[in-house]
Amino acid sequence: MIDSWPPWAAIAFVGGPFILILLSFAYSFYLNRHLDAILGALEKSRHVVLAVGLRNQGWLGRQMLIAKITGVVMWPGPGIRTGQMDPDDIRNFPPNLKRLLKAKAILTCVIVIWGAFAFTLVKFK
Repeated sequence: MIDSWPPWAAIAFVGGPFILILLSFAYSFYLNRHLDAILGALEKSRHVVLAVGLRNQGWLGRQMLIAKITGVVMWPGPGIRTGQMDPDDIRNFPPNLKRLLKAKAILTCVIVIWGAFAFTLVKFK
């Protein structure tokens, strides 16, 4: 099916997730500017407090910390059930920061879905 597309369209469709990965990477660098406020809002959550050491591991460690925090703030249920996340931290998490993390989570989901669809089209052409 993708063989019948114009070459520029096929390249754009398959390359789109890679461009979004770069955008997500740049967005994570932007979120690093808010890391103090994010960590301050999650100071009673053991899951995040134990990972704070990543902050001092350079830019890659901060990127991993942002990814981890995005996951636990967007899907806090398992962390709360295991006692690793404080329900009050999640309930009182600043809405503006949550909105920024939600954009990161949505962008990650779009990358995964688009990438899987592009892979399927290329693999089963």
